[in-house]
Amino acid sequence: MERQEEESHPFTPYIPEGAQILMLGTFPPKSDKWSMPFYYPNWINDMWRIMGHIFYCDRNHFCIEAAKSFKLDEIKAFLNERGIGLYDTGSRVIRLKGNASDKYLEISQSIDLNSFLERYPTLHAVVTTGEKAASVVSALTGTELPPMGGRASFMFGGRTVTHYRMPSSSRAYPMKLERKAEYYRQMFVATGVI
Repeated sequence: MERQEEESHPFTPYIPEGAQILMLGTFPPKSDKWSMPFYYPNWINDMWRIMGHIFYCDRNHFCIEAAKSFKLDEIKAFLNERGIGLYDTGSRVIRLKGNASDKYLEISQSIDLNSFLERYPTLHAVVTTGEKAASVVSALTGTELPPMGGRASFMFGGRTVTHYRMPSSSRAYPMKLERKAEYYRQMFVATGVI
């Protein structure tokens, strides 16, 4: 297996003022798969359809079908309004097969989660979007890996922070969008976002 070059994360963390939750995936796909320069940029990734389904009863609310892209300004306004921050568990990675599959991503430098929690004291929940991301957060926090849809709590700076493990929004993960959305909806209710 040919090793690829190490990559640094292409996006800065997106943390709205007063953010309550930090959603963490693993790492973005290569730029040739982007439909926009932001998180979950791949047109066939369903994160923004999941959000549209939950919050607007319309899976295509954030979609620009003709351009096969997403409404970035509306996504950012939504994140700001709901207090949802975004980053990934991998700050630096090596793509073992040149794609974004978690199975072939080697995380060479993980997120400095403590720095995020220290810098943003309003964060009370970390939401991972897939098994690899959940495994990284569990290792960083010394907690057990939650089951799908489950949670684990840990203490940081005198406050309780809860880690919620969600299903991957990738279509490679075999679960219907509506079922994935139900997991996310329950988490958003539990965290007070809904």
